[in-house]
Amino acid sequence: MTRFGLTLAAVVLLLDQVSKWWILEMVMQPPQIIPLLPFFNLVLVKNFGVSFGMFAGLGAIWPLVAIALVIMGGLTYWLRSVENRLLATGLGFVIGGAAGNVIDRFRYGAVIDFLDFHAAGWHWPAFNLADAAITVGAAIILLESFLAQEDRDSQSGA
Repeated sequence: MTRFGLTLAAVVLLLDQVSKWWILEMVMQPPQIIPLLPFFNLVLVKNFGVSFGMFAGLGAIWPLVAIALVIMGGLTYWLRSVENRLLATGLGFVIGGAAGNVIDRFRYGAVIDFLDFHAAGWHWPAFNLADAAITVGAAIILLESFLAQEDRDSQSGA
C-alpha cells in the first residue's frame, strides 16, 4: 500500500501545482475576481499563514514549512505499515496536499489560494486543491478509523 499511497500523493501534488501555475500564469493576468457561478469565484489570494490565514502576521514561513515536513514524514512512516487501500488513500491525499503547500511556501513565500465559495452572505476563505486534498484525506482517515473500530468490535463480539 505504500506505493499506492505515494502514487496518490504524487498525483495530488502534480494536480495542485499545475492548477496553481494555470491560475498564476494564465488566468490571473492581471489578478481579478472571476465569478463563475452564483456561489463560486476564482480569485488570487496569497496565504501567508496556515489554515484560513491564521498566524499570517507572524511572518515566519520556515517554522510552518518545518512543521509540515515533520507531519509529512510521520504520515509517510505510518503509510509504510498500512494494509488497506482506504487508509492509504487518506494518507496519500494529506501527504500530497501538504507537499503542494510546502512547495508554494518555498516558491512564493505563501500558499496560493484561488477557489472562492460563498452563499447567502456566508463566505468560506479561499483555498486550493492541496487544501481540498488535505481535508478529504483527513476525513477518509477518520472514516477508516471508525470502520476499523466497528470491525474490531464485531470480531470481539462487543
